Amino acid sequence: MTYQVPTQDIRFILRELADQAGVLALPGYEEISDDLVDAVLEENARFVEQEIAPLNRVGDTQPAQWHDGTVQTTPGFQAAFQAFAQGGWQGLPHDAEFGGQGLPKIVSAAVTESINAGNLAFSLCPLLTDGVIEALSMVGTAEQKARFIPPLLEGRWTGTMNLTEPQAGSDLALLKTRALRQDDGSYRLSGQKIFITYGDHDLADNIIHLVLARTPDAPKGVKGISLFIVPKFLVRDDGGLGARNDVYCASLEHKLGIHGSPTAVLLYGSGKGEVGEGAVGYLIGEENRGLEYMFIMMNAARYAVGLQGVAVAERALQHARAYAAERVQGNALEGSAGPVSIDHHPDVARMLGVMRGLTEGARAVAYVAAGYRDKAAHAADPEQRAQAKAIYEYAVPIVKAFSTESSVEVASLGVQVHGGMGFIEETGAAQYYRDARILPIYEGTTAIQANDFIGRKIVRDGGQVASGQIAGMRATVAGLRAATGAHAAALRHIAQSLDDAALAYESAVGFVLAHVREDIRGVFAGSVPCLMLAGTAHAGWQLGRAALAAAAALEKGETDPYYTRKIATAVQYAVHVLPRAAAFNAAIQAGGLADRYARPA
Repeated sequence: MTYQVPTQDIRFILRELADQAGVLALPGYEEISDDLVDAVLEENARFVEQEIAPLNRVGDTQPAQWHDGTVQTTPGFQAAFQAFAQGGWQGLPHDAEFGGQGLPKIVSAAVTESINAGNLAFSLCPLLTDGVIEALSMVGTAEQKARFIPPLLEGRWTGTMNLTEPQAGSDLALLKTRALRQDDGSYRLSGQKIFITYGDHDLADNIIHLVLARTPDAPKGVKGISLFIVPKFLVRDDGGLGARNDVYCASLEHKLGIHGSPTAVLLYGSGKGEVGEGAVGYLIGEENRGLEYMFIMMNAARYAVGLQGVAVAERALQHARAYAAERVQGNALEGSAGPVSIDHHPDVARMLGVMRGLTEGARAVAYVAAGYRDKAAHAADPEQRAQAKAIYEYAVPIVKAFSTESSVEVASLGVQVHGGMGFIEETGAAQYYRDARILPIYEGTTAIQANDFIGRKIVRDGGQVASGQIAGMRATVAGLRAATGAHAAALRHIAQSLDDAALAYESAVGFVLAHVREDIRGVFAGSVPCLMLAGTAHAGWQLGRAALAAAAALEKGETDPYYTRKIATAVQYAVHVLPRAAAFNAAIQAGGLADRYARPA
């Protein structure tokens, strides 16, 4: 089917929920208008629909190929990436100092979602490059910034993140890659990295690897990790490319999904380059602070992966909705002259409603978080910046975990809507399910996000940010209950479900704070339910706000059916998804009991 970027929903969320007006009024955004934002969104939709989306199926059936250390990407990816680079999409959110366009994160979030929805496997390359640019911008030297950032922004070069090793997955204390200091100030790296997304490819002239490694005298554990720039080709002083570095792509992984994305095994120091033995690398910042620096890139990637969850969910939703409208089978329960399309049947309507609620709810949570990120960076008042920063950091694990877990559920429901045909590859529904399955795993599993959410986001500040968010939910509940007009009954039902979810959320946060010191294992046994409860409630909150805005527009005479559908989506979510919050809370409260019986004998 043909993919269409949901520009109307994107605009609605940006303006009604993510405070586009407030963001554009911030210092530094004086030259960015609503019209400019609309123009960017329209051009992005055109680019995605015409250039990127048609390659989604191609990437699945014709994945990247490895030949003697080099990688050939999916047919069509080279031309698409050149169009991506020429369109300036890589530089959209980055500072103008080195050639970026400096647009707000709320705009780049929408653009990123659309590119991911068009082709998840393709989009992983610019996603990692964004992280490299952000890391270098924050901790690179002036010379490193000038040498590496402009070609990355222009799309002439791309970037990767090298953490994982065969013996060291999420436990980076076990890293073994070595970095030996050289007399000229550079380092020579040796070791093996696995699961390196776009670790080698033919899309750009050079690849800039950010690599975690240890110096010989480094302390043990994560405190002894340093971060290095290792280019595929060395860069001369004039900016031209020099000798081939000693980093070699040994193989590509064969994966469940995202087939078009080359996931590489990289060997550093194999002697296969043109520089002698050992890959030439350049230290970023200070030795032994590499994990701290890499977290800049990881946090950017975690938010971006959350957008990938929204993107795959939207793609699966559109595919299922189109199929359900065309597939004729069975008479309507209330009676009909003949067979009807399956979207008339109650359970298919329920599944589509849940898919839509999870997708649009997750989108709203992500865009609202982006608005806080913009305010954290640009608000004039330091106190407002600090408050916005705290809310954004609180939201990142929610965006990452809830959106990605929801994408798996949405894609699975999409297969179910297709029935037996969903299990057949030719219909395309299965690809979204396979592609989505990696999202709750990479850039930190859901459990890792949940541990961060409990330890660093709730416990560290005594639940202050959480309490502020719950108070916001209750303010929306009051607004829903006070609403009048044709949709008042529906809004009241949403209010009750959201109120119940806020109560469960409050109870869970209180339980965590009351028991984390005396029963830390019991509390963390419920960390994933706690994070999913938060995501469920936050999405319900944003959908409740959306329903209020939609009802107000209808009361003012708006006739576009989009607004009625928006209310319908919030109702479906309130009926079928928000009640999960109480179940999550029950699991959190009894997590310690379950854990005691779950431990190995």
